[in-house]
Amino acid sequence: MPIVNVKLLEGRSDEQLKNLVTEVTNAVEKTTGANKEAIQIVIEEMKASHYGVAGVRKSDQ
Repeated sequence: MPIVNVKLLEGRSDEQLKNLVTEVTNAVEKTTGANKEAIQIVIEEMKASHYGVAGVRKSDQ
């Protein structure tokens, strides 16, 4: 049972998140041969103030 965790900055529409789940599921099914019904996708959205790169929060860029 593959479990895929996706972390991204908040701000995507519900339609974009729906498509993400569909496309990631399809990719995992294709590349691993796992049964689609067993594939789980977990999306974690982060605030820009809770994520930083090179010492700078995304909200400060």
